[in-house]
Amino acid sequence: MRETVTVVGDHNPALLKYFDCTRSGPRSAFDGNVVYQFEIMEYAQLEISVMFGILINHPVLITECACNPVQSRSKIAELLFESYGVPSVAFGVDAAFSYKYNQQFGICSKDGLAICSGFNTSHVIPFLNGEPVYEACCRTNVGGYHVTDYLKQLLSLKYPHHMSKLTWEKVEDLKMEHCYIAPDYASEVRLFQKGDKKAEEKTRCWQLPWTPTPVEEAPSEEEIARKAALKEKQGQRLREMAEAKRFNRINDLENEIRDLDMLLQRLRHVAENDIPSILGKTVYTSKQDVESALVKATQSLRKAKGEPVESVEKMDPSSTEKYNLINVPDEMLTPDQNPERYLEELRAKHRDLSEKVEQRKKLKTNGGHSNGNHNGSGGGVGRGERLNSSQRERMRLLTTAAFDRGKGEDTFGTKDEDWQLYKLMSRDNDDDDDDKPDPDEAELARISSRLQEIDPTFIFKSEAGSSSAAEAPRFRPLTKEDFQIILGVERFRCPEILFNPNLIGIEQAGLDEMAGISIRRSEASKGVEERITNSILLTGGSCLFPGMSERLEAGIRMIRPCGTPIKIVKASDPILDAWRGASAYAAAMQFPHQTFSRMDYYEKGEDWLRSYQLRYTI
Repeated sequence: MRETVTVVGDHNPALLKYFDCTRSGPRSAFDGNVVYQFEIMEYAQLEISVMFGILINHPVLITECACNPVQSRSKIAELLFESYGVPSVAFGVDAAFSYKYNQQFGICSKDGLAICSGFNTSHVIPFLNGEPVYEACCRTNVGGYHVTDYLKQLLSLKYPHHMSKLTWEKVEDLKMEHCYIAPDYASEVRLFQKGDKKAEEKTRCWQLPWTPTPVEEAPSEEEIARKAALKEKQGQRLREMAEAKRFNRINDLENEIRDLDMLLQRLRHVAENDIPSILGKTVYTSKQDVESALVKATQSLRKAKGEPVESVEKMDPSSTEKYNLINVPDEMLTPDQNPERYLEELRAKHRDLSEKVEQRKKLKTNGGHSNGNHNGSGGGVGRGERLNSSQRERMRLLTTAAFDRGKGEDTFGTKDEDWQLYKLMSRDNDDDDDDKPDPDEAELARISSRLQEIDPTFIFKSEAGSSSAAEAPRFRPLTKEDFQIILGVERFRCPEILFNPNLIGIEQAGLDEMAGISIRRSEASKGVEERITNSILLTGGSCLFPGMSERLEAGIRMIRPCGTPIKIVKASDPILDAWRGASAYAAAMQFPHQTFSRMDYYEKGEDWLRSYQLRYTI
């Protein structure tokens, strides 16, 4: 029996005993910042209501995005009224609450512009007399989520072997710690392309956990002494074995010399006719062989005893006949008599034949050339080229097959011999000369085999290619630099999508362009325009990037007329000011008058929510 378990919020470690949370399918109730999965939202609200009681007997303030669809608003109201018994509900925009909260401290005025860049979307909302003008607001579906996702993609492509370390949480921390908004994106890119000292100063390095390769420690003096003693012991044993072997060798040589002396003494006292009969019982054939063996054995004995051995050089009487070319000059020798010259001629001939055969193969592959027009695009026949016999035969067969031999009707294929054309056309018909063996290739193979025999440094072309392909890659030990994540151009390239969403394929306006559009839509007079541009508030988590105010001011100044006063301020807490403003608004005495009750919902229905709009100045 399969059971579905729904976990809301942080995972309870106790649930890991029963099922694997890593294999579950996470689902969100939001599409961007609009609620569309109300079943999941009901689970989340049920989790909250259990903590504070099933029934909620006080008004509820719900924050929503600007221009929230009526269907989403009505479904949330239905869920709160019918499931949890909420007495009344109010809907407000989080960016408006943040603007009103900062207005209380004099950070912004009643006429101004709120630029809110959140997690999934970014909004620009103008304010006139302390109230938002939704008809002039702008929205783009780019936020902090897209910046983090873009940074994660770039780092994963740059360091594919460290993808397990690039978790979403860690990339989010890297974004908030190192990313910034470039004052001029193009000039900043050129700066990093040059790679000068300024680019190095702006580059950040994240060192991953790395354990260096253990280095073998030098042996201690005791270990060195122990190895030396063991080596000396092994050497002494080898010397004893060599001495015993030399002693046995001397005994064998002395016995051999004694036997040879006795044999020579015997041969001296017998007649010449009796010598063959005596030597027939030995390995020697004549008296001279015995004397030569005695001399060799005597020299070996003296050598074994360490005594000096007299070298006796015997001149070969046929040496002059064997080396009769010593006194002949090199230029007068024939190739057969001069190996070096013969080898050079073989190499030159092998080189010429290789180029000739390679050129012929290229011409055959490219289809030949004619009138100086080479065809290097493939094996087809180009304009102005001569057809060979096989290609002419194919053309004739194709023409014959396409020719209508019937009168007004196509009769090709009715006869069995018509189908033989397909076999002839599909057959690999090469040139007539291709069936004949190429004499140049045969000569090249013969010279290559000859060079392999007489030249040890010669490597055939195919062997060289196979050896290089089969060579194993060299192993390089990992170092500290292999475990470093370098953040260079990624620092400002990822937040740039807030101003140029087309970098990630979203064809929408950036923050500065949306500000210009909202100001232009809300213009009523020149005084209002100056008041709006003189109070621009930045709120939302994505406005915390360094350089955001300067980049927005430069972008808006390019759009607005020259001399327009522009003042951009940042909220006291861009992340929590929306919640603080909503909390202060819900705690006010006039808040219940801005809500609509459950009775109004039952009486007027969800269509009444289309015209509902909260007043922020109370």
